[in-house]
Amino acid sequence: MALYAIGDLQGCHTEFLALLARLRFHPGRDRIWLTGDLVNRGPDSLAVLRTVRSFGESATVVLGNHDLHLLAMAWAPETVRRREPELLAVLGAPDAGELLAWLAARPLLHRDDTTGWTLIHAGLPPQWSLAQAESCAREVESALRDSPARLLAEMYGNLPDRWSPALAGIDRLRFAVNCLTRLRFVDAEGRLLLGLKGPVSDAPPGALPWFRHPARATQSDRILFGHWSALGYLDEPGLRCLDTGCVWGGTLCAMRLDVEEEPLLLPCRGSLRPAP
Repeated sequence: MALYAIGDLQGCHTEFLALLARLRFHPGRDRIWLTGDLVNRGPDSLAVLRTVRSFGESATVVLGNHDLHLLAMAWAPETVRRREPELLAVLGAPDAGELLAWLAARPLLHRDDTTGWTLIHAGLPPQWSLAQAESCAREVESALRDSPARLLAEMYGNLPDRWSPALAGIDRLRFAVNCLTRLRFVDAEGRLLLGLKGPVSDAPPGALPWFRHPARATQSDRILFGHWSALGYLDEPGLRCLDTGCVWGGTLCAMRLDVEEEPLLLPCRGSLRPAP
């Protein structure tokens, strides 16, 4: 049995199938972890959802910001400023209800004691321990299960931008959603700099990648993440970024977790091109 972690798919179904073929993946024998953002931007989000769902317990998925946006388009449409055209095929599919219910039941954080790896989509604030991150993820998952329309309607926004144990209600949930599905940079005080994207080399003074904050409480933990195509494949002690920009014409990345192997980077045709 092999265990692979795979970066953001973003609707790139053809490349996903090609990668699985290269890995000789068999859902009855092997397992895959996916870093989230299954959907949007690429040409076939519907096929990606159907394929991953068909793998059952052989596929572990954490939710990304584009996945949550799809759910918001379906269940809180009045609050969505942009209805992504690539996602309309999902909403109009005959099996949309089943696919959306399956997607909404995915976690925001997956922790595996056997391998020692924790899977998230984006990042963690420096103040959180791994136990705190897992606890906050479970709070969001509970809200998405119990009151999905309210959570999805109120998750948008960049505030609060700094962690406090006193955060409560939707502020606490929004902060957790933003960390786990949107975070790239923080400042020296641990505030989320959600407006910053792009390569680390282009960051303004005072902006740090979330994983390089000197006081990060999870420095001794092993974390897999995606979300940051401009960062590309990252291999640092206890850290792997697996978003290598498939939808932008980069590669689709797979890393084997049960044995030591070099990552597989499958060249992708790219449905989009980065803005100049």
